[in-house]
Amino acid sequence: MPSYAQLLKKIPLFETLSEEEYELLSKLLQERRYAKGEVIFHAGDVGTALFIVRRGEVAIRLSSPEGREVILSILRREAFFGELALLDGEPRSTDAVAREETYLLSLHQEDFRRFVIEHPQVAMQLLATLSRMVRRVTQQVHDVAFLEGPARLRRVLLELARTQGQPCPEGVLLPKRTQADLANQCGVSRESVNKWLRDFVQANVLSYEKSGQIILLDMERLRNNLD
Repeated sequence: MPSYAQLLKKIPLFETLSEEEYELLSKLLQERRYAKGEVIFHAGDVGTALFIVRRGEVAIRLSSPEGREVILSILRREAFFGELALLDGEPRSTDAVAREETYLLSLHQEDFRRFVIEHPQVAMQLLATLSRMVRRVTQQVHDVAFLEGPARLRRVLLELARTQGQPCPEGVLLPKRTQADLANQCGVSRESVNKWLRDFVQANVLSYEKSGQIILLDMERLRNNLD
C-alpha cells in the first residue's frame, strides 16, 4: 500500500506533524475512485469523513429545490474538503461532485479522533483552518451583497490566481474554467461573464480563449478596480 505522507504535508491542517506522525496518519487514509459526474455527497448527508483530492477535480456547490446551482469552489490535487465532519458529524452543508474521473483519499471521523487524542497539536491546526474558512465565507457573502457583477468576477479571477495560478511569460495562467463555471462562482449569468471577459480582454487586463484558458496580464489593475 502506498504512503501518502508527502501528500499530507501539503495540507495546512497537518503541517506541524513529525515525520513519524505523517506516516501513521497516512496509514488511516482510504482511497476510492469516482466517475465523472458522480456525487461524493449531498447537502444533508451525515458527514463522517474528510476528503483529499489525489487526482481529478471536485466541485463544491449549493443547489436549490428549483434546480439552480452555485459553485462555491473547484478543488484539484492536494486540496481537501469536508473537514467539519471530523469534528461534529453534522449533515453536510453542500454537495460535492466529481467533475472528471477523480481519486479521493478519505479520513474517517473515528480514526481521526483517536489520532488527535494521541497528537493534540493537530487540533490547534484544525482551529486555524476553520478560522480561514469562516473568513472566506464572510468574504463571499460580502461580495454577493455589496459588489457589482464585474467586481465579483475580478475577485474570483484573483482568488484563482492566488490559489492555483501558474507564472507564465505573459503573466499568470489560471486553471481552465468554462464561462458557466465562472458564472456559478460569481452568482451571475453566463452571458454576463461572457461580456465582462470581453471587456477585460479589450482593456488588456487578461487574455481569454474559447477553450477556457485565461491569462491574467495585469493583476495590479484587477486589484485596483475592485469596488
